[in-house]
Amino acid sequence: MKPLVSVENLQVHFPVYRGLVFERQVGTVQAVDGVDLQIRRGETLGLVGESGCGKSTVGRAILRLQRPTGGRILFDGSDLAGLEGEAMRTFRRRVQLIFQDPYASLNPRMSVGEVLAEPILLYGLREGAAVGERVRELLSLVGLSPSHAGRYPHEFSGGQRQRIGIARALACEPDIIVCDEPVSALDVSIQAQIVNLLQDLQERLSLAYLFIAHSLNVIKHISSRVAVMYLGQVVEIGDTADVYGAASHPYTRALLSAVPVPDPEIERRRTRIILQGDVPSPMDPPPGCRFASRCPIVQDRCRTNAPSLVQADANTSLAACWRTAESQALMPDLFSPQTGETIR
Repeated sequence: MKPLVSVENLQVHFPVYRGLVFERQVGTVQAVDGVDLQIRRGETLGLVGESGCGKSTVGRAILRLQRPTGGRILFDGSDLAGLEGEAMRTFRRRVQLIFQDPYASLNPRMSVGEVLAEPILLYGLREGAAVGERVRELLSLVGLSPSHAGRYPHEFSGGQRQRIGIARALACEPDIIVCDEPVSALDVSIQAQIVNLLQDLQERLSLAYLFIAHSLNVIKHISSRVAVMYLGQVVEIGDTADVYGAASHPYTRALLSAVPVPDPEIERRRTRIILQGDVPSPMDPPPGCRFASRCPIVQDRCRTNAPSLVQADANTSLAACWRTAESQALMPDLFSPQTGETIR
């Protein structure tokens, strides 16, 4: 079965200008540079990495809110670069976004009912009394009371506002939703409720998610596959169990080592990997592996030749590292943040 979304060699570069009167381009920020991803129908692909690595830019490019500099994005077999008119209108309905900030993403002058009715009317999905019925159905679907339709955003808590944001995305009856850090602005207990809600909705409505987040625990809980980004590139991708159970890339292992474990005994036995050095500038990335300046197992060829995504064996994920087959032996054993079991 062909994937719903295929990202092929995606590049998104931003020009940098200087000068107040006569502007001139002095450089280019390579926010995303050579990313390949696939998202299947009904699955969740988790996209994780530190701030500034290009996660949100990938999501915006898939939504076509940001035009790529190079590469291409296929949605259900169609190249997004060629979509215009009615085809683009249909695409906009089928691909939706859940924002990070539930406070800033809702119009304070519109009631919840108006917020949810707007996309329904815009795409002609319902008419007349059926619009109100659909609004009430959406509120019930996300765990809110239909009577909340007459209230305004300021009357809700952060978690409730995010539920409204989810309902708004569902109003268009999409195939895929880009979740751009949808729980990072919420309390931990509310985060769990929102993540569980998204999983329930996925099962009921056969939705696909691109779930962008910082939290490795959240990504593990919701994702069926995980992609790890560093400085505009995917450095490791695979099934969640493979990435968390046998991480192959040194950067992924460093990320996993930083996840706290709520068990003092396990925490004492864990090995924390402290990365040295600075992240290179996206305006002037190194010619070889972009992680080479911070990698604890770097070799000379890592600084000159960029590795491709390869698989060490059938039980591991794809990792962009010259020492994929050796990294698990060269770097310290870790303990899984969820089970306390040793990661090899």
